[in-house]
Amino acid sequence: MPQRFSFLSLARGALDGHRSWPEQWRSPDRPDADYDVVIVGGGGHGLATAYYLAAEFGVRRVAVVEKGWIGGGNTGRNTTIVRSNYLYPESAALYDHALKRWEHLSTALNYNVMFSPRGVLMLAHSVHDEQVFRRHICANRLAGIDNEWLTPAQAKAFCPPLTLAPDVRYPVTGAALQRRGGTARHDAVAWGFARAASARGVDIVQNCEVTGIDRDAGGAVTGVQTSKGPVRAPRIGVVAAGHTSVVMAMAGLRMPLESYPLQALVSEPVKPVFPCVAMSNAVHAYVSQSDKGELVIGAGTDQYISYSQAGSLQILTQTLEAICELFPTFRRLRMLRAWGGIVDVTPDRSPIIGGTPVPGLFVNCGWGTGGFKATPGSGHVFAATLARGEPHRLAEPFSLDRFSTGRLIDEAAASAVAH
Repeated sequence: MPQRFSFLSLARGALDGHRSWPEQWRSPDRPDADYDVVIVGGGGHGLATAYYLAAEFGVRRVAVVEKGWIGGGNTGRNTTIVRSNYLYPESAALYDHALKRWEHLSTALNYNVMFSPRGVLMLAHSVHDEQVFRRHICANRLAGIDNEWLTPAQAKAFCPPLTLAPDVRYPVTGAALQRRGGTARHDAVAWGFARAASARGVDIVQNCEVTGIDRDAGGAVTGVQTSKGPVRAPRIGVVAAGHTSVVMAMAGLRMPLESYPLQALVSEPVKPVFPCVAMSNAVHAYVSQSDKGELVIGAGTDQYISYSQAGSLQILTQTLEAICELFPTFRRLRMLRAWGGIVDVTPDRSPIIGGTPVPGLFVNCGWGTGGFKATPGSGHVFAATLARGEPHRLAEPFSLDRFSTGRLIDEAAASAVAH
């Protein structure tokens, strides 16, 4: 059991330079022979699923198998934005379920995930943008979710670095603001969920790649084959982001997913100059400032399907051109590093959560660019689905069979990037 964090424990730790803290979660060399549930994927969603299975649904014999290291995938390769201002009722309910959990997550996990509700400002540049955002605002208010319209002057007052110059290519004509939105620290989220899950008996096995899915004569899953040996389990939850289609193919399932690199970059650190998160759908760029002072800048997805984490230079160039136009005071900043994550995109840009035609096999995927913000909500509803064998009410609209029934949830306009 990890030592509980408190003011007194932190003060005691300071006396020896914080060298006496124990490991924050157990990391066995190999998995046990059998479990009640195996989670494939040790990112934020997989770890959150394991934590809620143990903490709220009483399923303690759980293993998380991760082919790399904890936080080494998309969880550590995103821009940390949290919001719930999506258009359709199904999406808004799911993301707001997550946002409500973000607000108390540090307390629940006894780990500071650095959630900062600094506000998310979505910029409009045309009459079309204004109409779209006002529709979002009305839909959100009907659902009991905060969202409001700001004039250009009000947007400038909320985000002083923003330019209102009329001669830029995309002049600011207004903005939609969700004040409850903000950012969280991605690494801390992964570590916090890993620590809390491990404390409740979950085995987290790193560098353990799934190489096959075992099925019985009736087609139901019986376990997985891994690089560290076979593991038996009657229920398997696949939460592997951009590599979900590869894992699901092991069970003979073809998923409606395409995987793209999504790029981001950070600047050199500067003093606090940017008080919120600002996003632009039209120019496909968004920016916030980290606690270390770096500007965290997000771009759109690449034009081509790929598993490359390097991305394309022209995407970053176009993004920086947009940022420098909207925030001219940043033109002299130097960029420190860039990276890419592999996002899994569905035809309607909404996730897939629930069971599959293979008995005992469940999947949580297709989050595209919206995965990080959904982490605690996604983990909670997927844990409920795995524990009960039937979809949580918030997850039910996001079932795999919507692509055959035609009940799609098209959230492309709410994504704030090109994908």
